[in-house]
Amino acid sequence: PNAKEILDAMDANMTFESRTATMTMTVEGRRRTRVYQMQSYGRGTTDSALTYLKPTRDKGTKMLKLGNDLWIYMPSIDRTQKISGHMLRKGMMGSDLSYEDMMAADALEDSYTSTVIGSETLNGRACWKLEMLAKDATVSYPKRITWIDKEHFIALKQELFALSGMLLKTWTMTNIASYGERRHFPTKMVIQDQIKKGSRTIIEFTDLTFGVDLPNEVFSKRWLERK
Repeated sequence: PNAKEILDAMDANMTFESRTATMTMTVEGRRRTRVYQMQSYGRGTTDSALTYLKPTRDKGTKMLKLGNDLWIYMPSIDRTQKISGHMLRKGMMGSDLSYEDMMAADALEDSYTSTVIGSETLNGRACWKLEMLAKDATVSYPKRITWIDKEHFIALKQELFALSGMLLKTWTMTNIASYGERRHFPTKMVIQDQIKKGSRTIIEFTDLTFGVDLPNEVFSKRWLERK
């Protein structure tokens, strides 16, 4: 298959009408480790909502993504702020996952020209290896190398590069679970910022459910500030 056929198959597997999940995010730094627990909601390919459950100091913090817009509500100051400009490059709660990474996750095929450059085995899984080059200078990572599982069409690994060729981040996806007859989904992600040496972020999903009824209010700015 060519790159478009592989990416279309990946989109078909990873795209959903709605989902909910409990997420644990472990941020490992050189000096300390922080653990966060969140409840997440997703609708289609562009809308998502997130509320922090633990630790106590961050409980009630919420994030809302609608299309290309992203907001965060901070209960400590009772304020909603739109994340834009240079703020997008900051790590979410100091993690290796930036707000910009969240915004770009659903637009790969629109933002990159992709080519199949080989076939490799990764952790015992046969994968297609794709090179993805950004179509314009507005994209966060000018180049990506992606390994996509041939059977389940999941991106098991990504390497993200700067224009200079420097490796900026690596993503790995593991713990693939089956949901119904056709859908497979990774329940563990590890993100490493190669510039921030000695740090990594681990995101694990539990209670992951697809095709749930979600009230429209969850995907509204009013939901952000609801106590």
